[in-house]
Amino acid sequence: MELQERISQVNWVEVAESMHAKGYAPFPNILSADDCDELVDHYADETGYRKTIVMEHHGYGLGQYKYYSYPLPGMVQQLRDAVYPNIAPIANKWMDVLGIDKQFPATLNELTDLCHKHGQLRPTPLILKYNKGGYNAMHQDLYGEVYFPMQLVVCLSEPGEDFEGGEFVLVEQRPRMQSKAIVLNPKKGDVLLFTTNFRPVMGTRGYYRVNMKHGVSEVTLGGRHTLGIIFHDAT
Repeated sequence: MELQERISQVNWVEVAESMHAKGYAPFPNILSADDCDELVDHYADETGYRKTIVMEHHGYGLGQYKYYSYPLPGMVQQLRDAVYPNIAPIANKWMDVLGIDKQFPATLNELTDLCHKHGQLRPTPLILKYNKGGYNAMHQDLYGEVYFPMQLVVCLSEPGEDFEGGEFVLVEQRPRMQSKAIVLNPKKGDVLLFTTNFRPVMGTRGYYRVNMKHGVSEVTLGGRHTLGIIFHDAT
């Protein structure tokens, strides 16, 4: 089955419900094992990337990641193009209920044009590598004035076989309450959609904004590769 067909078969109604209720939504088996291995095998190449970040040099954690350059690899571009139109309505509903005067365009090309008009010209999809002891500190991927409030992570390694530990962590920073941690462990080829920086929550006086950050717990054994799909470009 082709990648676009697998994406088209996702139950987007359930995805929307999960995003509204939790701020994240998993959809399994989107990339095949061969797809994952192809992306991992290419990590060592020098071509196709615009920048390499050594995380400990910046206080981001312990590990390394590389930003892809345009043109993006076919799988990465297909994921971006095919998923975005299904989640833009979710993002626009969030803007409506929170009273934010912002709406996102229907297609990724239109979002990219908007980014470029604001001087955000650099692609943001990236591939991350963690060895034993590696982790990613809690953060948000905003990159500029224009940012789409949802993004994807795709696990390219198999937990329990390629690595131990290395769980995906979300922290929900609830107003006047202690923070809530959410720990997820997607399998190889699984996609996780999650909020970039906040989600709306219904309270007694209507919707309010809850901030969220994401990161990766310490890898205790082996190595872990992950694909990150951010929809807006960077300054």
